[in-house]
Amino acid sequence: MRKAFPIAALLAAAFVAPTVAFAQPKTIKAVMHSDLKVLDPIWTTANIVRNHGYMVWDTLFAMDEKLAPQPQMVDTWQVSADRLTYTFTLRDGLKWHDGGPVTAEDCIASLKRWGARDSTGSKLLSFVAAFEPVNDRSFRIVLKEPYGLVIDSLAKPGGSTPLMMPKRIADTPADKQIGEFIGSGPFKLNNKERVVGAKLVFDRFDGYVPRADGVASFSAGPKVAYFDRVEWHILPDPATAAAALQNGEVDWWETPFPDVIPLLKKNAQLKVDVADPLGNIGS
Repeated sequence: MRKAFPIAALLAAAFVAPTVAFAQPKTIKAVMHSDLKVLDPIWTTANIVRNHGYMVWDTLFAMDEKLAPQPQMVDTWQVSADRLTYTFTLRDGLKWHDGGPVTAEDCIASLKRWGARDSTGSKLLSFVAAFEPVNDRSFRIVLKEPYGLVIDSLAKPGGSTPLMMPKRIADTPADKQIGEFIGSGPFKLNNKERVVGAKLVFDRFDGYVPRADGVASFSAGPKVAYFDRVEWHILPDPATAAAALQNGEVDWWETPFPDVIPLLKKNAQLKVDVADPLGNIGS
């Protein structure tokens, strides 16, 4: 059954943990709220860029539905008695879309680049005395003075999210957009099939290993990709989007216009639901 959601879910949750069963091949065609014009996930706070970021990259920590930070790429962490040194160890088996392992140096470079552009990251970095790699999977953040929002900052959802990138990409100056889109998230951007203003394609990353513990909750927990391919279709005209959904040309509509929701509810082949109870306020 195709679905139409009046409110967007954070993380493009329908793609990562969908509730719709599709026959093979497992492809979902979704109508998004806007075109993705910026591919660098820390370059803008636009929601469509945030969603794209969560598809391709991953985070050290993430917020659950109670807005409590939970480990994501991090396996274990410790805080020193004086609250000045945070030591993080990454989960085993994390790797980039190009096959390389995720390392502590990658994470350090990613945090520095994120902190150069994001206000939360900038505030965090103002307390940082040093980033220290311990080994390939572990690193430390040493503070100048205690700061109570270290973990919350690393789990920050929305806006410019602290997403981890390979060091060679994260070393791109913060005032220049990245040219490679290699992450360690559940999907890979298929840039060859991108049609600006019309369509984006994401392919499942078979090398992604979800967390083995917990349950999916907001941006935290195991990210299980049930679809082999996700297509984002850009249909800004609501009448065209509604017709495409009702004709079976697409499977999911992120943010239907309120005027067409009564029409969609009358279609027995569609289900209209609120995916994000917090909602969004458009400008």
